[in-house]
Amino acid sequence: MKPTKRLIRVISRAAENVRLHVRKLKKAPYERLGENHTAIELISIVIPTLNEERGIDRTINEIPVSQIEKLGYSCEIIIVDGNSSDMTRRIGKEAGAKVIVEQTPGYGRAYMTGFEHAQGGVIVTLDGDFSYPAYLIPNLVKLLEEEQLDFVSTNRFAHLKKETMNSAHIIGNLLLTHFTRALFSIDVRDSQSGMWVFRKAILDKMHLHAYGMAFSEEIKLHAFRKFKAKEVPIEYRKRIGKQKVKTFTDGFKNLLYLFKLRKSDGTLDGRKQPIKGSIGGVRIPYSHCDRTLSPPYWRPRKPL
Repeated sequence: MKPTKRLIRVISRAAENVRLHVRKLKKAPYERLGENHTAIELISIVIPTLNEERGIDRTINEIPVSQIEKLGYSCEIIIVDGNSSDMTRRIGKEAGAKVIVEQTPGYGRAYMTGFEHAQGGVIVTLDGDFSYPAYLIPNLVKLLEEEQLDFVSTNRFAHLKKETMNSAHIIGNLLLTHFTRALFSIDVRDSQSGMWVFRKAILDKMHLHAYGMAFSEEIKLHAFRKFKAKEVPIEYRKRIGKQKVKTFTDGFKNLLYLFKLRKSDGTLDGRKQPIKGSIGGVRIPYSHCDRTLSPPYWRPRKPL
């Protein structure tokens, strides 16, 4: 074979390999689901808890496992417990959940630990107080698949009933959402919602810092700015048990954290620059958010 023909053949093979590789990347970024669910077969449902013995059983029992299996998935339920003093862990374990105790306090910290232990390609989050509609999980997963989304968030205010949430909590949530939209130009109507469905693979592209309640707004900022994300309306119910959120204290912390993120916007774009600990001389009340974390963002905990 002449050298010229041999060179042409080598170049043709290389071009074909590149073409096939590009087609593969377009077809399945971030481990996107195929029609036969071959990429992602397990869904991980992560529930942070702290003294939720009154609501955790109803929350788990509402998860429509049979409907999820009809879609072609199996599912695991993971409870990340903040060292509850009641029967939460025992009830959760008896209901079939894997229970992990997270000694470090914080809503965001609990999720970081839960995400590390999650084995599924898709992660679903819920509160353990029966406030979020777990029965909608199959619909949300189907939406994620059919519209080839990376992240689905939920809007509690679309169908909110008067008795579900007190006025101060409503005003605080709406104010935080307003500042989130204004500071970061993302299209969300509920920045503090705690029910999400997303592909675990996108966590590798995020740099999450917040150990507290601000984790909810932070993960949405990454999702809506970097990935294909959508917000959908849901029914939201009055929680069972004592409210853990301190409306004014946590609201103030979350607002300051938004300004910290705005000031250090490079962290949202993947640059590992630390978030400063104060704004205009005002110290952020929870020091955990001052840590710059790089993958992995969590320390694994052993399940009970």
